[in-house]
Amino acid sequence: MSESAIPYRQYDPSLLEPVYPQRTRNLEDLAIALAAKSGQLTQGLHPIVLRSLGELVRSMNCYYSNLIEGHRTRPIDIERALAQDFSSDLEQRNLQLEAKAHIEVQTLLDLDPTWQTLDVVSPEFIQRLHHEFYQRLPEAFWQFGEVSVQPGAWRSVNVQIGRHVPPPPETLTRFLDRFAQVYQSERLSKVDQILAAAAAHHRFVWIHPFLDGNGRVVRLFSHAYFQRIGIGSSLWSVSRGLARQMQEYRSCLAQADQQRRNDYDGRGNLSMAGLVEFCEFFLETCIDQIDFMTKTLEPTQLLNRIEAYVAIAVQQKSLLPGSYLLLKAAFLEGEVARGQASAITGYQERQARSVLKRLLEQGLLVADSPKGAVRLGFPTLAAEQWLPRLWAD
Repeated sequence: MSESAIPYRQYDPSLLEPVYPQRTRNLEDLAIALAAKSGQLTQGLHPIVLRSLGELVRSMNCYYSNLIEGHRTRPIDIERALAQDFSSDLEQRNLQLEAKAHIEVQTLLDLDPTWQTLDVVSPEFIQRLHHEFYQRLPEAFWQFGEVSVQPGAWRSVNVQIGRHVPPPPETLTRFLDRFAQVYQSERLSKVDQILAAAAAHHRFVWIHPFLDGNGRVVRLFSHAYFQRIGIGSSLWSVSRGLARQMQEYRSCLAQADQQRRNDYDGRGNLSMAGLVEFCEFFLETCIDQIDFMTKTLEPTQLLNRIEAYVAIAVQQKSLLPGSYLLLKAAFLEGEVARGQASAITGYQERQARSVLKRLLEQGLLVADSPKGAVRLGFPTLAAEQWLPRLWAD
């Protein structure tokens, strides 16, 4: 019987099975490698610099997550949206608002302590995630055919995604309750937590709980899940890897959608081989992105790229001599009091203030107040050279 022909009465949460992939040696090795590499990512970086980098990576994350949905918004336009500088073109403005919404919701996940206590696999958390995202979108994005998407509302109509027919809307709460039950991370070992994160990503998409926005919400969900199990951080994004392998991502999702193929393909409704293949792909993608960010953020190499950037800018007279010394001090110390500019640059106070002012004008240094200490900034145009290939798609 094809999935689309399953009678309503048979839409039982057991259709999610298997909920965990077979624990193969390869999957165990991937989970162990991911745990080890995630712990090394922040080594050598000051916590204040990490905070600024987190802001940049959130921008990158939304860029790639939306790109998977076919929505391309240039990094510079995302930066302008965060500064409330919106395009006069309505379509471009809407894309900027979408990017801004994604960043604001991920900021809640990363920094808002009230979100840290929530159960990320619960239906309430998933609804809240969708609500927070969709309420920030322009209403032009709320229309789905003849039906209007309501922020946080479960899907109210039947849909078909490619060959997959998700559960009817009347059964969603039962499937989501089962989802919450099986993917609780507290009772699992670290390896099983990581495997659960990969499996939950697919099973969320398979349930398809919302009329629209499932892809962007599931990637935010996976970000939150990884954070909760101590693997995720604001410094890497699986979305970048998924967007750069978009066809394989969709193919692996579709393989895991398939029903059990034969007697050697697990004992559940869905294909165990398909789920294992998806989890392998997902974890390999996570490891690849952590490796990329670890290499990109290596302190000595990052400082070398900043120095090279400043040398050219000084030659072109967009920055003043002494600029690198201030940026290096901010990188190493986290923040620098404005009164230290003269001692750091070796210039007289007036000249040192000019160097500092130019860096602030270009966003290479930022501050929370007009007289407050300055810290490293990562404006898009500089970040494209300081952190090469960050936005390469």
